[in-house]
Amino acid sequence: MENVILTIHLILALLLVGVVLLQRSEGGGLGMGGGGGGNSVMTGRGAATALAKLTWIFAVCFIGTSITLTVLAAQKAGSSSVIDQIGAPASDAPADAPADAPKGSDLLPPQPADAPLAPPPATNN
Repeated sequence: MENVILTIHLILALLLVGVVLLQRSEGGGLGMGGGGGGNSVMTGRGAATALAKLTWIFAVCFIGTSITLTVLAAQKAGSSSVIDQIGAPASDAPADAPADAPKGSDLLPPQPADAPLAPPPATNN
């Protein structure tokens, strides 16, 4: 079901892009006027109205499929989290931490036994 709606969604996106690109530019944005005199293929108010109606229809259907896909994804996810999906332990302590370690012990400085060795004393040759 989700794949069918996703396919329809992608087709609608392509159709929407195509219909928007076919429309005549009305503004003078970027110095490219939508003029062209009378040698344009789609002239007249009827073609512009039909393309505008198609744009609205495709846009409404695109938004509808977007909402449907969102609802389906939310139902599929349920109440599980990403941690549950990868199978990692849900505790706050790292997996290799000792059982008697206090909570948040990874933020404490190292104990003297874990501290790095001091550099050897410098010798003068």
